Amino acid sequence: MIDKTFATLEQAVADIHDGATVMIGGFGNAGMPSALIDALIAQGAKDLTIVNNNAGNGETGLAALLKARRVKKIICSFPRQADSHHFDALYRSGEIELELTPQGNLAERIRAAGAGIGGFFSPTSYGTLLAEGKETRLIDGRHYVLESPIHADFALIKALKGDRWGNLIYRKTARNFGPVMAMAAKVTIAQVTEIVALGELDPEAIVTPGIFVQRVVKEAA
Repeated sequence: MIDKTFATLEQAVADIHDGATVMIGGFGNAGMPSALIDALIAQGAKDLTIVNNNAGNGETGLAALLKARRVKKIICSFPRQADSHHFDALYRSGEIELELTPQGNLAERIRAAGAGIGGFFSPTSYGTLLAEGKETRLIDGRHYVLESPIHADFALIKALKGDRWGNLIYRKTARNFGPVMAMAAKVTIAQVTEIVALGELDPEAIVTPGIFVQRVVKEAA
């Protein structure tokens, strides 16, 4: 019997190792798997490479992981805002590496990894510092930059509902990066609000099929 559910958040993240590349879903706080992040902080893994749209907000979630100094590098599109003070302090002191990637390129690099694509040409960032060291090409009169896929050891994502096979549906904009991250990681761990019985999810409403999810855990009430 296939059953991908885990009893606790702690068990779900227990094997995330030092130096792992971890994708974390969310657009700011929308769709961020904060309970899984808290469990990862308690677990103790360090020297992580984090892939996320932002670089933490306030004091919770990804910001708390940065504050705990568990991250050596972050790949993101929007690292600074009014309350991203933990990232800002770490970056200014040279304690964290930043790979800045335009948001569309970030999403497509993650999607490319899940789709098995070796790379793609994008016009975004041509002629800027972000294109330095990358192959460029002139295609139909327009300049493009070769972007590489982003693969991960683990993906931590948040969904509204899941079943024991790992099928997931999301709540509105909390969906954001979750589906593509689930496809790009070796191990995808989904934090869900509710675990439902097989057959309860409408097949036409399932966004992430269970083939891309290895673990499902219910967040604490």
